[in-house]
Amino acid sequence: MSDPQTDSRSSAQVPADGSEVVRAEVQREYATKLAKAELRTQAAQAGIKLGDGFTDYLDASKLLGEDGNPSAEAIGKALAPLAAAQEPKFAPIAGAGYNRNGPPSVRSVSLDVRNR
Repeated sequence: MSDPQTDSRSSAQVPADGSEVVRAEVQREYATKLAKAELRTQAAQAGIKLGDGFTDYLDASKLLGEDGNPSAEAIGKALAPLAAAQEPKFAPIAGAGYNRNGPPSVRSVSLDVRNR
C-alpha cells in the first residue's frame, strides 16, 4: 500500500488505492456533459434556439471554470453572439397604428361638399 490518506469522515488513515484518480476522471467527464446541459438551459431561458447537434461541435472544456465545474460566465459569453442575432430587427413603421392627425407626409382633404 502506498501513501496513507485520511478519510474526511474519520481521523483514521485510509490507504491510497487510486480511487481519487478515478473520481477525478469521472468528474472531468461529467463536468463537460453538465456544462453542455447548462448551456442548453441558459439558451432556453434566454429564448435562443440552438440548432440540432450544436453542442456536439463545442469544446466543452472552455465552458468550465478553474474549479472544473461549469462556469455561468463562460456560458454567458458563448451565448452572447447568439442572443444578439436572435433580437428582432423591425423596420421603422411610422404612421402605423392609431394616429390622430395621420402620417405627417399625407395632406388631408376635406370630403365635405360645402368646402368644394
